[in-house]
Amino acid sequence: MDKRSKIPLYLQLMDKLIVKIEQQDYEEHEKLPSEREFCEIYGLSRITVRQALQELTLEGYIYKLHGKGTFVAPKTFNQNLVKLYSFTEEMKKIGKVPTTKVLEFNEIAADERLATKMNLSPFDGVFQVIRLRLANDEPLMYETSYLPKKFFPQLTEQDFVERPMYDIFYTDYQIGVTKAVEKFSAISVRDAESRHLKMVTDQPGMLIKRDAYHNDALIEYTISVVRGDKFDYTVELS
Repeated sequence: MDKRSKIPLYLQLMDKLIVKIEQQDYEEHEKLPSEREFCEIYGLSRITVRQALQELTLEGYIYKLHGKGTFVAPKTFNQNLVKLYSFTEEMKKIGKVPTTKVLEFNEIAADERLATKMNLSPFDGVFQVIRLRLANDEPLMYETSYLPKKFFPQLTEQDFVERPMYDIFYTDYQIGVTKAVEKFSAISVRDAESRHLKMVTDQPGMLIKRDAYHNDALIEYTISVVRGDKFDYTVELS
């Protein structure tokens, strides 16, 4: 550390630790040295080390677990919300191998709540598809989709095993998504989702509700539970 530099010592320490994290000298979820150990390694005061670690936490490089220590945060996937996107295509763009596990495929009758939500009549047929979305075999999203049977009458579970959902829509039914509306909220992940996402129950996550349209017709209603430690989202304002 250059104590004669005009760059504050805590920023110098941040830079050193960021380089170590990016070079994977410290790997994802690896426990870092304690504040006291960092003081000894770099010859810094406790206040300086603490400030550097606090800033690294705010910037998403590390996270703390009460009573256990400080750990390297996993890299997040950034999703730009300015335009329509496909999970499969977005993962391919960043060099990840996307896969999907179909956990459930059911044909159900729309209850009054779902019928109202999707502009259907009560008891209209709806396909319920529950999927786990993975990248490089790491689970990222737990999705429950509701698809009106009147638009996609011949859907099968095998369709979703073999192809992305929007490819099925376009290739088999000549229906494309022309608009989507998404709503985001913070949640504590429930036991049902946490088992599939390999998270701890009540760990922070993100809930995304998507309404996808073909022209004015609602063709998809999807509820996604997303790992909060794996995704961040960008909105461009102009």
